[in-house]
Amino acid sequence: MKNPYVFGFLPLITIVFFSLTFSTFTMNKAIELFKVIGVYSGMREFLSDLELKLFLLILLALAYFMLFSAMKLIAETIHELGMLFFSKDYEGKTMAQARGGYVIFFVGAVISAVGFQSIQILLLIFLATAFIYFVYVVYKLSSSMSVLGTLGLIMFEIIVWSLFLALVVYVIIKLYNGIIASLPFL
Repeated sequence: MKNPYVFGFLPLITIVFFSLTFSTFTMNKAIELFKVIGVYSGMREFLSDLELKLFLLILLALAYFMLFSAMKLIAETIHELGMLFFSKDYEGKTMAQARGGYVIFFVGAVISAVGFQSIQILLLIFLATAFIYFVYVVYKLSSSMSVLGTLGLIMFEIIVWSLFLALVVYVIIKLYNGIIASLPFL
């Protein structure tokens, strides 16, 4: 008899690992920036080098943890909404089968520890992991959907994620332009 909750802890561990690797990279870049703009020596008057790095790591890990947790919540909501529209499984048995895909994200999070020195490697590992997970889940769920339903689910998720990312990029660009326009020296 299999325990259905055996993979229940993996999303938390995965989010913690990804948060730590991304925050380690960001911490190193922030310290470099602080040294360039001359703030680092002032900060060192209050904290030792280890304390400053630990403080930054905890703050950044918390921020990344919140970001990845929100992304997981949004992704599950989008996916389950797509399943509502396109799946023939009314009992949710195929969703339980697809939970084994949490291992894919866990392995990707562990591998991301190798590339914490480069944002390109971190993003590549994260995106590749998400893509492999998506393919795995669609493959597992395709048994409860018709071919048209599977294509509908894939298109639904691509369209919703594209719209969501376009909205985020639009807001960031508007915010950046607003800040630049309000600076007095321009």
